[in-house]
Amino acid sequence: MTALETAAARESADPIRAAEPVGAADRTGAAGSTERAEPTEPIESANPAGPAESADQTEPADPAPAPGAAPAALEPLELLTPRVRRTRRRPRGLAFALRALGPIAILAGWWTASATGVLTKDLLASPPEVFGQAVDLWRSGQLSAALTVSLARAGTGLLIGVTAGLLLGVTAGFSRVGDDLLDSAVQTLRALPFLSLVPLFMVWFGIGEAARVILIAVATTFPMYVSTSGAVRAADPKLLEAARTFGLGRWATVRRIVLPGALPAILSGLRLSTTLSVIALIAAEEINSTAGLGYLMAQAQNFSRTDILTVCILIYGLLGLSADIAIRALERVLMPWRAAAGGAR
Repeated sequence: MTALETAAARESADPIRAAEPVGAADRTGAAGSTERAEPTEPIESANPAGPAESADQTEPADPAPAPGAAPAALEPLELLTPRVRRTRRRPRGLAFALRALGPIAILAGWWTASATGVLTKDLLASPPEVFGQAVDLWRSGQLSAALTVSLARAGTGLLIGVTAGLLLGVTAGFSRVGDDLLDSAVQTLRALPFLSLVPLFMVWFGIGEAARVILIAVATTFPMYVSTSGAVRAADPKLLEAARTFGLGRWATVRRIVLPGALPAILSGLRLSTTLSVIALIAAEEINSTAGLGYLMAQAQNFSRTDILTVCILIYGLLGLSADIAIRALERVLMPWRAAAGGAR
């Protein structure tokens, strides 16, 4: 037998030497050494208590399901039924009753104070006396003539002011150059109380109808300008980009995209302008007026007629309320979706 065969026989007989890597056996055989490698000591377990006690301390794992076994049935979950909130439409009669509750309460308090003597005739006439005087003025034609003149003044000034405010608002909101040119000047004039312009307008335009109409127009321009310019600036830029893509011009973009989107704010500005037109009408008719509700009030003041004064004041209030109701009706026509959403509350 050769030396290599003898080394291979010894490795097969010794298990410890057989576990050594092949390179070590080759080196041993190549050197021709017949020395036997020292057996290595077995590695002791990390648990000194022994394998049996270590196995007892470990928690038993869940047994894995068999490959062919069916999965365990899951417990059914209890489903919650969603609670749907249903909106009920309020009847129109209830809405009208709630709106009339405030004026009726004021009228009842006024009537009670007059009947108990808290309010004397010198301070404020009673409701029956005011109603009777209003009937007498209407039958004599004085109230209808004064109301016609006052409505013409307020309507003309409101039309001029709303038109000017709308045009200025669209120009300042849609054009950057228009905003730079107009906004600072208009905001400065808006900060001036329009009542302080009465003496100046009397010097400029005299004491005729022009001064009264222009005063009402100035007072109603600024609410419409602020509402329109803010709404036009808030136009959706994606819609404006789509309009440019489809080749719409500036006027077509304003007419088809900008103004319909700004319609809610424009109508809100119209309501404010209408209210201010009534307030400005009272101040305008104090400019040496010879006709209208202001003239009727001036004559009643000279004779301390609280019943006629109260009639004129109530008519001013009814004018503002009627204008507001008319604009609300216009909102329902132009924006039917808002009326539908408001009726569901």
